[in-house]
Amino acid sequence: KRCGYTGEDGFEIAMPAEHAVSIASKLLEDPAVNPTGLGARDSLRLEAGLCLYGNDLDQETTPTMGTLGWTMGGPGSRRRLEGGFLGAEDILTPEGKFRKVPKKRVGIKGMKAPARDHTEIYDAAGETKIGEVTSGTFSPCLKTPIAMGYVETKNAKVGTEVMLKIRNKMQAAEIVKMPFVESRYYRVPE
Repeated sequence: KRCGYTGEDGFEIAMPAEHAVSIASKLLEDPAVNPTGLGARDSLRLEAGLCLYGNDLDQETTPTMGTLGWTMGGPGSRRRLEGGFLGAEDILTPEGKFRKVPKKRVGIKGMKAPARDHTEIYDAAGETKIGEVTSGTFSPCLKTPIAMGYVETKNAKVGTEVMLKIRNKMQAAEIVKMPFVESRYYRVPE
């Protein structure tokens, strides 16, 4: 099927396990095809601002905390007005609006070293812990460290200055818009 868990335009191939080696070998015969590893996939995913379940999402994280409200349709959409899905009463008001959430997923840039998962996020003064990084890496496309994590909602605005405690040293950073790298998905012409 055509999809892009990495944030890149491409294809995902599903096959019975017994055919994996022969299909991979056939693909690698093409000089334009290069194998990549988990690290490459993860950095592309993060550059695209995509979540990894278990890191950036879990059973305690609502779609609105994860800034994934768009998956439930826009204001006034049938899904938002009718609810009818597991957890709707915790996410939506009877009018179909999103309930307030205590924390939100944000993008983070500006630090000198990569912030890995569980790196603590502090206010600009470096005094009050306001959140935690869930995914972080060095971005090959941007040539700079990037991260995503959760901060208290009042600190989630783009442009908010924060401090990250990376290897027991405080580093200045900033809340930024995601995706870090714009997607280049193929779209069928209308």
